[in-house]
Amino acid sequence: MTRTAISMLLSALLIAFGFNQLLIPHQMISGGVSGITMILGYATGLNIGWLYFILNVPILVWGWRVLGVRFVGWSMFSVIITTIAMQLIPVRPLVSDLTLGAVFGGVVVGFGSGLSLREGSSTGGFDIVATILTRKYNLSVGMLIFVMNGTVIAALGFLTRNWDIALYSLLSIFTAGKIIDLIHVQQVKITAFIVTSEAEPLRLALLPLHRGITVIRTRGGYTDTEYDMLMTVTTRFELNQLRKIIASIDPKAFVNIVETVGIMGDFRQPTH
Repeated sequence: MTRTAISMLLSALLIAFGFNQLLIPHQMISGGVSGITMILGYATGLNIGWLYFILNVPILVWGWRVLGVRFVGWSMFSVIITTIAMQLIPVRPLVSDLTLGAVFGGVVVGFGSGLSLREGSSTGGFDIVATILTRKYNLSVGMLIFVMNGTVIAALGFLTRNWDIALYSLLSIFTAGKIIDLIHVQQVKITAFIVTSEAEPLRLALLPLHRGITVIRTRGGYTDTEYDMLMTVTTRFELNQLRKIIASIDPKAFVNIVETVGIMGDFRQPTH
């Protein structure tokens, strides 16, 4: 809990810093929900931080229903801290060069977003939308966010005809997407072999992960005791949640976790 809170706090501060010091001073946008709030803020003069909070509320409600209380609870924490931090961090350019602002703005915002996703949460906005879609389809989180955000950037270019700022913004979100993939590794699959004396309770507890579970009967080589071994393939993103579930049901379970080179068949839904 403490580690997650610290990570989410750092994530929110990085995102707020990237917005207020690297993107907003140059009238660039980050894409997605935050990009929409920036466009509205530039056009109306309203506070971008509070707009960011308001537009995230319906997405958080959707995520609450699909992704669960823990994921969205921490996402709400991130959105609130980001909103507060945007009120405290002054809006002034850290660098004068637009290229530096775009690249390092993407690095900072991408690192903050990736950090929250790695902890099993998000920063709200299109992060939640991307996470919902990647649980259904085997897609890269970073590149999916890039495509959705890129659509917002293209709309900005057509609406304002200021393609210089639009393309600098596109460079920023592309950089952010690559950084997210480096940190988040959602698309990396792992296989967990779990030898446990609590096979049935653990099997039921793992079902909400929506991954296939195979039950294999095993016998200890030294003790000659028979156990059920659960085998499941999941992602590194869900590995932290998997570990917590196993520890809560059977702290003495023997778990062998290996990286999966490739998979065939239906990975999205349980098949056993």
